Amino acid sequence: MAIPRNAVDIARAVSAGRITARATIQAALERIDALDPDLNAFTVVRREAALREADALDRRIAAAGPGAAGPLAGVPVAVKEEYDVAGEVTTLGGRGNSSPARADCAVVGRLRQAGAIIVGRTNMPEFGQFPVGESAHHGDCLNPWDPARSPGGSSAGSAVAVATDAVPVAMGSDGGGSLRIPASACGVLGLKPTRGRVSSAPSADHWFGLAGFGALTRTAHDLAVVMDVISGNEPVDRWRLDAPTRRFVDAVDAPPPRLRILLAANAVMPGACSTPPVAQAVDGLAARLRKLDHDVRTARVAWPVPTAPFLTLYFAGMHVEAQQVEHPDRLESRTRTSTRLGALIPQPVVRAALRQAKRVRDGVEAAFGSADLLMLPTLLDLPGGAQDLRGRGWTAAMLASTPVVSNTAIFNVSGHPALSVPAGLSQGLPVGTQLVARTGREDLLLAVAAQLHTH
Repeated sequence: MAIPRNAVDIARAVSAGRITARATIQAALERIDALDPDLNAFTVVRREAALREADALDRRIAAAGPGAAGPLAGVPVAVKEEYDVAGEVTTLGGRGNSSPARADCAVVGRLRQAGAIIVGRTNMPEFGQFPVGESAHHGDCLNPWDPARSPGGSSAGSAVAVATDAVPVAMGSDGGGSLRIPASACGVLGLKPTRGRVSSAPSADHWFGLAGFGALTRTAHDLAVVMDVISGNEPVDRWRLDAPTRRFVDAVDAPPPRLRILLAANAVMPGACSTPPVAQAVDGLAARLRKLDHDVRTARVAWPVPTAPFLTLYFAGMHVEAQQVEHPDRLESRTRTSTRLGALIPQPVVRAALRQAKRVRDGVEAAFGSADLLMLPTLLDLPGGAQDLRGRGWTAAMLASTPVVSNTAIFNVSGHPALSVPAGLSQGLPVGTQLVARTGREDLLLAVAAQLHTH
């Protein structure tokens, strides 16, 4: 039979013995070979290791039957360079580490336990500090819709890997929009879970809770399965969240209730506004939601100001991250500037920023009013150039990045779950719309995404 392309269909076929895990992994490796030379999404392709792991899964299924297969049986998955994979160097997009990780991080362990096969590692800027696909160490990752454009970032390679159909699932992280921005730029789904939903182990947290792990997929059903697999906490986790009241796969298997959706008439950053192509695509998605019987109303939102806590936790977090790499002297110049700034921030200021973040969370909660979801553009403009930050110093790169994260970073500060869904095309490029739910309600986001996919 033909190899399915969606994770759900692959796992069902492998579990039932209709195809082998080796066949699914071999097909993914062939797609990577065909597509990646032009786009540079992958930093490492685990050819021999992935095929060995697929063969082991096939033997286990043959010996024990379908019950031995998990919900991601035989699914090829790519992981961002921030994920520890046992025996491989976690580069963080740069040259700060040189020794292989001793063990899988918690998320990779859960993916493997569910039957997923890690086929490769994906490109990112060092430390994920900029919302682009440019990497001084690994080379630039390019947008598959237009290689002259940026794929967004920092989970650039993961978004490109999914958008090109190289893999159905790629793992990324989000500290200021780093899942949602490339999802928008590449036309896929990217979910930043609620803070504490997904373990950051072996680390207690990342950037003091600004950043967390998540996934990019083409379908809501695939994303729901992945979320069911990776959700949960480990003893080391600083941020924790109660288990959801229902499985995420159950949320996408049934139509959502009629939801009240508040479409923000204003951007988060005062004075900013969407370009006409973006605004038109977002309005088009709002019209689709109304046709699905959701109550979508447009109004100005009194956004809390997230800038001070975001910058404090971002730079302080970068400093902590630099202390954890083996060779801090090998970090890029712009990274070292950020970490030096972070070193100047005393712990009382960090604690004050965490208190400010709680007030931002309360402000976002108040912004919902009687609505179930908030809706706003993921990006204010179409993706920029693929090398827009090349040759720029630290200050120029930071200033150029600020508008890109202006509608996304607030939810890293508040901790709310946020999902970028494709809203359509403009000038041949994808436009994403951001849906935001109250704390812990990823199920509503996934249900709406599934409904949009099927209608």
